[in-house]
Amino acid sequence: MFYLAYNILSIFLFIPVLLYHLYRSVSRGRPPAFRERFGHIAAAELAIIGSKPVIWLHAVSVGESIAARPLLKALRALYPDHAILVSNTTETGRAISSTFPEKDLCIYFPFDFLPAVRTALRSIRPALIIIMETEIWPNFTREATSLGIPVMLANGRISDRSFGRYLKFAWFFRRSLRQFSSLCMQTEIDRERIIAIGAAPEQTVVTGNLKYDIPFHPVEEEERAALRAKYAIPHFLTVIVAASTHPGEEELILSAYRELLTTCDNLFLLLVPRHPERAFEVAALLDRMNLPYRRRTTIKPSDETLFKAGEVLLVDTIGEMMGLYALSDLAFVGGSLKPTGGHNLLEPASLGIPSLFGPYMNNFREIADLVLKYGAGIQINGSEKLAETVRTVVTNATLRQVLGQNGLKMMRDTGGATKHQMQEIARFL
Repeated sequence: MFYLAYNILSIFLFIPVLLYHLYRSVSRGRPPAFRERFGHIAAAELAIIGSKPVIWLHAVSVGESIAARPLLKALRALYPDHAILVSNTTETGRAISSTFPEKDLCIYFPFDFLPAVRTALRSIRPALIIIMETEIWPNFTREATSLGIPVMLANGRISDRSFGRYLKFAWFFRRSLRQFSSLCMQTEIDRERIIAIGAAPEQTVVTGNLKYDIPFHPVEEEERAALRAKYAIPHFLTVIVAASTHPGEEELILSAYRELLTTCDNLFLLLVPRHPERAFEVAALLDRMNLPYRRRTTIKPSDETLFKAGEVLLVDTIGEMMGLYALSDLAFVGGSLKPTGGHNLLEPASLGIPSLFGPYMNNFREIADLVLKYGAGIQINGSEKLAETVRTVVTNATLRQVLGQNGLKMMRDTGGATKHQMQEIARFL
């Protein structure tokens, strides 16, 4: 009765979902890829998989794709005879995943309409499906189970903000959660929460957070110099990267930057909106604030015009974040000055780059607490303290070095989630 009601509701939602994805794709200048979203994979792409057994890993967007990287590397190393298919929901997630050498094929995840799900699953016939973090699609999990395909949740988490919503609809999620063969949760709290929502306790384990397993190394001066030359940034400037910023944050960051320039004459800002399609909006803000800038897409390898202190590089591309962290002296991690939930602090820490972040880190609370515990970053309690805190760090090279070294120590001391989750995967392959 539940699935009958769900699929009747899906019929009524069909047109709104279609229109939403069409609007989203057109507004962001990307093709809607409806064919793939309805489960139809081109014959040429299926030929890439061939007759190999397929491991299907689904990562919704950019964050989940990056978190999946250690798992993808381990899968490629341990299962060389399998084909690895990666699916994404968002266009930016697809763009990032397409660059991963470990994958054989990258597709869009099908809509959770019964015909779309059946078409995709019966075309691909995966040996195992791995879903990153917390994606629960009733038709997809039920159809996979009916075909005898094990479905595993990897790196699962239930944030503070989403737990209440999930709990209210536990009657809806319970059936789908019971279809999972294994649920690998990041922490004991996440395990308790997903069991409360309806997961079977005997199928739920704590395996840690894959995000701690990203490679780490201190950035050598030669590497930093090469990266700065690539972006036309002089070696002597003190570079601040404001990463993964959201609406409402850029204005606060640029106001603080302009204030800092009155006392610090060697600063340079890298501004990286979380969604690169917002570059026109952020460029308009830079124009209104009379801050000189260039967009990343205008910088060519042959460009000999170097940036000057007080200017801004507006990054309107994706897939370059780790390089941008590596060339910087200080990182501000966005999504945290406004109640967005924060972003991943481990990326700058893995390169020995000190980080600053705002008060709204509820989606990354565990990581934020760890960064503060190790002294690898500084939390700013409000936007009014932004300029003051940045000034303290950029004018103190010793403090930056200590924060960076603490970040590398944190990365050395944590980790192991990939190993634990690979042990779960081995049960099904």
